[in-house]
Amino acid sequence: MSIKVIIYEDNENLRKSIQTLLLFNADFDVIAAMPDASSAIEDIQVLKPDVVIMDIDMPKSNGVQAVKQIRTIHTELPIIMFTVFDDDENIFNAICAGANGYLLKKNFDQIPSSIKDVLDGGAPMTSSVAKKVLQFIPKNNSIANEDLDTLTKRETEILQYITKGYSYKMISSELFIATETVRSHIKKIYKKLQVNSATEAVYKFNKR
Repeated sequence: MSIKVIIYEDNENLRKSIQTLLLFNADFDVIAAMPDASSAIEDIQVLKPDVVIMDIDMPKSNGVQAVKQIRTIHTELPIIMFTVFDDDENIFNAICAGANGYLLKKNFDQIPSSIKDVLDGGAPMTSSVAKKVLQFIPKNNSIANEDLDTLTKRETEILQYITKGYSYKMISSELFIATETVRSHIKKIYKKLQVNSATEAVYKFNKR
């Protein structure tokens, strides 16, 4: 079954380019492509997408505010920000609002792989953005964390790659193990750390 995608992007040419990019791939079905997110809640309720691609600066709406509104009803729906803004404020606000990923528009070609990554539980981000996200996380080596002590050597190794922004496939390649094995380890990591996302896991790891 195809992955159902809704796009919110005010630039008509770019919006059509994203549609074309995804429609050429049988794995995706663009069920809506909108110039603003003012009707996002209603769109999602009716169309039930698997993933949302969200711009930030749109004439009738702000993407970050739209994510906040979506999260009051749909807490698990994967949302990837797709924007030109790479400043700390927009990145921080988007992540805090509940975005699962953050791609810059110059990385347009990464949209298909990022959609699959976020559905696998990953947090796809442009590398420069991932570095900034890690800088937001306070580091305090004096804080002990008993949950981290329960991780196996392999699980700790995988978590270290997650903190660097690696996708499941990249971790699989680095460790010479199957992607499904990586996914299985990450599920165990989430359970042991009592978290629900890669962002929370990275926070807990860096706070140790």
